[in-house]
Amino acid sequence: QVQLVESGGGSVQAGGSLRLSCAASGRTFSTYAMGWFRQAPGKEREFVAAIAPNTGITNYADSVKGRFTISRDNAKNTMYLQMNSLKPEDTAVYYCAARRWWTVEVQKSSEYNYWGQGTQVTVSS
Repeated sequence: QVQLVESGGGSVQAGGSLRLSCAASGRTFSTYAMGWFRQAPGKEREFVAAIAPNTGITNYADSVKGRFTISRDNAKNTMYLQMNSLKPEDTAVYYCAARRWWTVEVQKSSEYNYWGQGTQVTVSS
């Protein structure tokens, strides 16, 4: 079992930055591929970014490429999402997710076994 807890959400003006964190329990964090998803009101949950267990491989949604950076610190059992140049359309609840090992299907929410409770990000224009 893996428990995930997100933090770092908040309100920011367009063009601003936020850094989200996802703290994971357990001793096998380095074997889990980690992802960020988001869900805006009235919309389906969508993929944001993912990072492989320990190779540094990353994957991003086109909508956030060049603005968001995913990273992880396996020694601290923590994953991060640095969000720069935020736009109002980035407003959503952001969730972190985990699954054992990497997959080419990392953009599919159904591939993840564990989810955090979510953290709200609000970007005003």
